[in-house]
Amino acid sequence: MKKDELKMRTKKFALRIIQLAEALPMSRAGNAIGNQLVRCGTSVAANYRAACRAKSVADFICKISMVEEEADETLFWLEMITDSGMMPLHRLQDLQREANELTAIFTAIGKTTKQKYGKKK
Repeated sequence: MKKDELKMRTKKFALRIIQLAEALPMSRAGNAIGNQLVRCGTSVAANYRAACRAKSVADFICKISMVEEEADETLFWLEMITDSGMMPLHRLQDLQREANELTAIFTAIGKTTKQKYGKKK
């Protein structure tokens, strides 16, 4: 996948996360999880854009690692929404699949970059 395609994919993911957060129940738990979900879900796109403008290989590896962590955290909060019963699984399966795929993509990018440039992390 090309850099611009991945930028668009992560941006669409962030927008879908925002829409989901708006649909969560207006409760203490719904607000708390919604805030966390928006923070990490939109961070995937923002940090990937930052990684694309990295000033060095080390900077890129650091930033792409953050993207991987945020994508995985997003998946955690999506799981919490279904596990807590706030929303049924069938409403979130597509977003969970996308979060899993993005996590895998960024994990692979990080590993490949580290191997290519000899970074051990």
